[in-house]
Amino acid sequence: FNTVRYSEKILEAHGISVEVVDLSEILGRIGRLYDTDGRVHDRIALIREYQPMMNVPEASLLKMAKLAVVLDEWIEETGVVATAMQCWTSIEEFYGVAPCTVMSMMSNRLLPSACEVDITGAIGMYALTLATGVPAALLDWNNNYGEDPDKCVLFHCSNVPKACFSHMQMGCQDIVGSTVGFENAHGTCVGRIKPGPFTFARVSTDDLSGRIRAYAGEGEFTEDPLETFGGAGVAHIPDLQRLLHSLCANGFEHHVAIAHARVARALGEAMGNYLGWDIQLHNA
Repeated sequence: FNTVRYSEKILEAHGISVEVVDLSEILGRIGRLYDTDGRVHDRIALIREYQPMMNVPEASLLKMAKLAVVLDEWIEETGVVATAMQCWTSIEEFYGVAPCTVMSMMSNRLLPSACEVDITGAIGMYALTLATGVPAALLDWNNNYGEDPDKCVLFHCSNVPKACFSHMQMGCQDIVGSTVGFENAHGTCVGRIKPGPFTFARVSTDDLSGRIRAYAGEGEFTEDPLETFGGAGVAHIPDLQRLLHSLCANGFEHHVAIAHARVARALGEAMGNYLGWDIQLHNA
């Protein structure tokens, strides 16, 4: 995804290795799994327990379960601590399901899984998971909220982990479904992000300077009314407009990782003092 490009060499220089697996290999491994495999049936049961569903076909549940089994095998083989997936539109078009619930369940187990092959987004999620001990989500800086300059909507389609929601259910990827067919886009996690304090963070590589850059800060998810699809919440962040101006001026990506705890200063100390990254702290 062009909007979340990164430098693998810069990450490697900082001790972060990236293991790559082609989506075709994942789909090939899925093709070798029998529908009657006990691991697949066990995973279907876990998916059913994870969240309520809105008219999700059995065939879609079977595909999600097989994807989850294969991804878990690959994670165990490689020892990776976080993942970033090509979550649209190839997997919906050629496999017939959205991977969001599978990714959400991984993040909820403290194995962060980022959307849109956002590797540095996954690093931000992993950092928050380590700092807080709770699941992290990856969201879009999305819309203004009314006329309040310090409030905005944070949103994704979504693969937000269950721990971040006040309520959720499995739905359909409305955006992707409009192009590949809604029958091929079941599996999103739809609901409202729970209110309370949170930390936001973003990690990025700067190819021109050869450095890792980051920012972090704190805010609070509110209970303000919100009508939308996907997983979303209204966030209150003091001096939000200055933050957004800084993100744009410094070329940061549109994704931001969040976790429900206040740990911005801890991230600043770890990333700045110990890892030697260039990190900006917003009001922390």
